Amino acid sequence: MLEIKIANQAYVTFKSCRSSAIGENKVLLDNKAELTALLTEIRASDLKIAPPKKGSKSSHKPPVTYMHICETDAFSMGVFLLKRGASIPLHDHPGMNGMLKVLYGKVKIMCLDRLEKPPAPGAEAEAVFDPPLSPFQKDALSLCVRRCTGEFTVHSEPCALSPVRDNIHQIDAVDGPAAFLDILAPPYDPAGGRDCHYYRVLQTVARNVDKESDQSRREETWLLEIPQPDGFWCGGETYPGPEVSV
Repeated sequence: MLEIKIANQAYVTFKSCRSSAIGENKVLLDNKAELTALLTEIRASDLKIAPPKKGSKSSHKPPVTYMHICETDAFSMGVFLLKRGASIPLHDHPGMNGMLKVLYGKVKIMCLDRLEKPPAPGAEAEAVFDPPLSPFQKDALSLCVRRCTGEFTVHSEPCALSPVRDNIHQIDAVDGPAAFLDILAPPYDPAGGRDCHYYRVLQTVARNVDKESDQSRREETWLLEIPQPDGFWCGGETYPGPEVSV
């Protein structure tokens, strides 16, 4: 079964990858290429999942639900289901790799990277925030670069993130409900420093990073770490597909 092949390949790919091992060596790249090929083939029907029927009443349900499939010390795998208009707010997966494959519907994914060189002390004073930040909030600031925004469907290749690229991201359902298969490696471990953090965009500016070239511009975004947004919560749902073990 394809879902079992994906789980086995995910284990092979990420079994030696820990939060401190963020390099892209050849073995990891080759294994990720194989995993990407398998994920490209997966469909909702393989997991016994189908889009909700039109007109179905679901207003009492959470905007996002999660179906747990399996977890090892190397990775976790499950399915996120987003209602029409739902969003998984801007968040990160610190020290973790991720792969996302749409099963039905369409999602828009916006990704940011923290600047490799942290902003100079007091750099936030140059930005104008409304309302102004309190002193303790300044410790929760990050300066990031907006990397990309794209739309993904069942016909798209998987979206991949690493501990240093595209790790901060937001996922929005577009034009209806959507679902995607999600692999995180290694799994969440709050005690080990791998806990999800949420962010709010404070300000985005276009900056010329090469004074000798007008073409070298990028979007820099100030983010503020915040608690889980009040309007977002994720419920649990039973996975209806074949049992997967590694």
